[in-house]
Amino acid sequence: MTACYLDHNATTPLGLPAREAMARAMEVTGNASSVHGFGREARKIVEDARAKIAELAGIAPANVIFTSGGSEANNAILRGVNSDSVITSAVEHASVLDAHPDALRIPVDTDGVVDVNALSTMLSKTDGRALVSVMAANNETGVVQPIAGISKLCKDAGAVLHVDAIQWAGKRPLFEITAYADVLTLSAHKFNGPSGVGAIVVKDGVAFEPLIRGGGQERRRRAGTENIIGIAGFGAAAEAAINGVRDFSKIAQLRDRIENELSNDAKFYGSNSDRLANTTNIGMPGVSAETQVMAFDLAGIAVSAGSACSSGKVEPSHVLMAMGVSKQEAAEAVRVSLGPSTSVDEVEKFIETWRGLRLRTRKDAEAAA
Repeated sequence: MTACYLDHNATTPLGLPAREAMARAMEVTGNASSVHGFGREARKIVEDARAKIAELAGIAPANVIFTSGGSEANNAILRGVNSDSVITSAVEHASVLDAHPDALRIPVDTDGVVDVNALSTMLSKTDGRALVSVMAANNETGVVQPIAGISKLCKDAGAVLHVDAIQWAGKRPLFEITAYADVLTLSAHKFNGPSGVGAIVVKDGVAFEPLIRGGGQERRRRAGTENIIGIAGFGAAAEAAINGVRDFSKIAQLRDRIENELSNDAKFYGSNSDRLANTTNIGMPGVSAETQVMAFDLAGIAVSAGSACSSGKVEPSHVLMAMGVSKQEAAEAVRVSLGPSTSVDEVEKFIETWRGLRLRTRKDAEAAA
């Protein structure tokens, strides 16, 4: 049975540039904080990678801070920026929502787009300095948020804008987000880098208290010995993404084929909005997401229900429910996320399997009636 990986928003295959960079870094012994020759060799790997990520983001290398991943990066900002109030959208990743559970939540419309008028009202009623956190593109639906408009509201109100750009990076030009955000967060494994390494990209003048203390690494903004091997892979993936992002939009043709072929029987969430080219969120009426994920897996196809960070529990998506989708319908939706390696044959296999599962479950329901 041919494996068919359609879960790129959960994690992407490790790319060859990252593999090769990591293999070279494995031969290096030194600690990047050591001043001897071994340490300087390790430090060069870190700084070279920092420069590549900075180029991807369109910012100076000194503004890039390495972390253990996107969740740590989000927590560091949500918990570390000094603010009088925190405002996030209702469809953020759990690493944002759980980092500040008492934050004000901006509602979204039925397409999953942030209500900028509601945000404007919230900011007008907020005393002191606010921290606003809105993701660039949603991990479950691919819906793109109006970051430029949100940025203007934040600037007018003197608020700090954090953008979780973890799904955006590698799919669209990252400098488009850097232009508007005061601080953004990244994760390497979302664009063909290794897991276990991420970054905070922060503009001058935005300070935050370190989440992890106990060392002078990362200019005292994140303590702990740097993950040299992971950082090497992160830098190589960032360099590859600078050119690869140009071709990513072509994936939309495969995504659109899925939606066109299944349009008579499926529900698609967020499809009326600007979305990442690779993402579709599909509801199969009457069939639970858990059943679908297991059935696709048995057919050799990997898809997911909700966020991969919620693995081990299949619950109705908070993202879809924030969009006004009923709890039952939200529990019947799966996410399909394609990548540059996805083939036409894999898409056809998914469509055929989806139709087969739908037909079987419909016949079972009719027989039980």
